Amino acid sequence: MTLNITLNDRTKNSALQRQKVMDDSIKIMAALIEKRDPYTSRHQIRVAKLACTIASEMHFTQDQILGLNLASGIHDIGKMLIPFEILSKPGKLNCMEYNIIKEHPGIAGDILANMEYHWPISHIVYQHHERLDGSGYPAGLKGEVILPEAKVLAVADVIEAMAFDRPYRPALGMATALDEITQRRGMLYDVEAVDACLKLFNEKGFKFEECNQGQ
Repeated sequence: MTLNITLNDRTKNSALQRQKVMDDSIKIMAALIEKRDPYTSRHQIRVAKLACTIASEMHFTQDQILGLNLASGIHDIGKMLIPFEILSKPGKLNCMEYNIIKEHPGIAGDILANMEYHWPISHIVYQHHERLDGSGYPAGLKGEVILPEAKVLAVADVIEAMAFDRPYRPALGMATALDEITQRRGMLYDVEAVDACLKLFNEKGFKFEECNQGQ
């Protein structure tokens, strides 16, 4: 009996230690992004908050939400290897620059692939620009092949990106952001994720703390 208790304690301690290592690695990566690109860091924080709230509305398990939170908090880590002059360029990106930007999910997947996590963090991050109809990137994945967490992250990412200023354009406004996911619900964006997101904003009063509500 005593031996079993000791083994159980060791197993729990080992799991807690692994969890701490995973959490610390995420925090380090997030801090690196903050140092290089404060805009992207703030974007990731807001996206993580919305993504986790959507996931909760969809009744994801707490374990899924925890993994989604970690993935959302570093989903743009691939931009660390994108030239800063492109990331911060005012005005419209040209085709070449946009194609370079589109490399960031694949770069992130490569960075995270060899790191052992309890959750499929590298896959969630890699897939966050995939779309239901296969028009997304980097792999052109479709429908059910895309992870549920990545589908939620995609919706949260689009909402935040449109509602806030970008380096290349001013904020488009929350109304425009919500219209985007409504019009493309079931085509580009997951139906349940869109419905949960709309409910949060239209019925439950969800707000970003710094959200630009311009129309």
